[in-house]
Amino acid sequence: MLNQRLQQKLLQKLSPQQILLMKLLQIPSMALEQRIKQEIEENPALEEPDDTEEEQNDEEELVMEENGEDKEENLDDELLEDLETKTSEDEFDLSDYLNDEDIPSYRVTSSNQGSDEDRKEIPFASGITFHEFLISQLGLRVLEEKQYLIGVNIIGNLDDSGYLQRSLDAMVDDLAFSQNLIVRKEEIEEVLRVIQELDPAGTGARNLQECLMIQLNRKQETNREVALAKQIIGRYFNEFTKKHYDKIISKARITEDELKKAIDEILKLNPKPGNSMGETVQTNHYIIPDFIIRNMDGELELTLNSKNAPELRLSRAYTEMLEAYSANKKKKNKEALLFVKQKIDSARWFIDAIKQRQHTLYITMKAIIDYQQDYFLSGDEIQLKPMILKDIAEIVHLDISTISRVANSKYAQTPFGTFLLKSFFSESMQTNAGEEVSTREIKKILSDCVNEEDKNSPYTDELLTRILKEKGYNIARRTVAKYREQLSIPVARLRKEL
Repeated sequence: MLNQRLQQKLLQKLSPQQILLMKLLQIPSMALEQRIKQEIEENPALEEPDDTEEEQNDEEELVMEENGEDKEENLDDELLEDLETKTSEDEFDLSDYLNDEDIPSYRVTSSNQGSDEDRKEIPFASGITFHEFLISQLGLRVLEEKQYLIGVNIIGNLDDSGYLQRSLDAMVDDLAFSQNLIVRKEEIEEVLRVIQELDPAGTGARNLQECLMIQLNRKQETNREVALAKQIIGRYFNEFTKKHYDKIISKARITEDELKKAIDEILKLNPKPGNSMGETVQTNHYIIPDFIIRNMDGELELTLNSKNAPELRLSRAYTEMLEAYSANKKKKNKEALLFVKQKIDSARWFIDAIKQRQHTLYITMKAIIDYQQDYFLSGDEIQLKPMILKDIAEIVHLDISTISRVANSKYAQTPFGTFLLKSFFSESMQTNAGEEVSTREIKKILSDCVNEEDKNSPYTDELLTRILKEKGYNIARRTVAKYREQLSIPVARLRKEL
């Protein structure tokens, strides 16, 4: 049975401007630069002022100041008075679009930095990629065209660490479908051996064992330690990875000293040859800090990266078009007027969102610094207080989700290193004395205990739990294991050394 009824609902929806701000908040400064370029390409009403125009404006302002006049105020008064006369019968008020900030420009300036100041940009090193480096070496080998194509395909299937993760059978099908090249598995294996002769040593291996053997095979076999290292990797690799040294000594019939020398030889090898390229041939990745924190004689100074405060303004051409179309009462201009208004609105929303983003970033980071002042002054992790997103949200009167967006992808440069903002947040735990301490403090003590242990007999999780309890931190063994894993510390057996 069908029926109709009226129902009232109270819904909360975000405006397009709020959605834009939320999206801008969660991206770091480097991504923001690309986002701004994209917006400028899509919206011709938004632009960045060029240097020549800024210099011309500065010269004009200097002349006006010498004549005892304020150019911008005079321009605003004349233009607004003229526009109010022309648009008194229009459906909208042009003063909402052309205000004192929009003329001659509507811009967001960098914090504590003028247009005449030199900007210090971080240089980026350029170079060829790992795969390009291998292809350049492959081109120096004497190969048939078919072999070269197979080699390029193999290199294309190597991961960033230099390993071949794809099976040879799958590569046979790949070459048949993508390049119409019919090959046998044996042909691919033959070319793969050529790839494994390229630098860096270990490239083209299908697993860690093969990677280490490729590197050992390039060493002199007359060396006793190298010969024994080959035997360990070739025959006792499983025991070696699990650090069952007693079993290796028994099976290989060697002394502990001989085993130690062989392991020292293995430890010289590179388990990830793809990451071993020098800076001249590897593409470098840099972290660009969003915040810069300086210790000025005991006073903490916070500045935003200049990329977070770009100079943007409304296009003067579009504001003049808006003035012209609004003055013309013809109906055919209404569609053009609506288009121009839409673009200007969109540009102003974007500029306002950038400005709001800058403000939100600053007050959030300032609140974090004030909350963790002892830590930022000393750099000692033990000084980190327990702090969760809610603590900062209450200070700056923003939603927890907003603080989360700021903290998850932003970096702060401090006098003692560059850190992700979310690393300053931690849960609290209570000591035996009833004092609230940060979990970061407990992790730091746990890490120090592991660093100071005897590697011949490393601490088990049970022993680490007992040590922490003696220091006043009453936590369970499973919690110790969780913290150890978060610190990327392996279990005691894998930390054992001879």
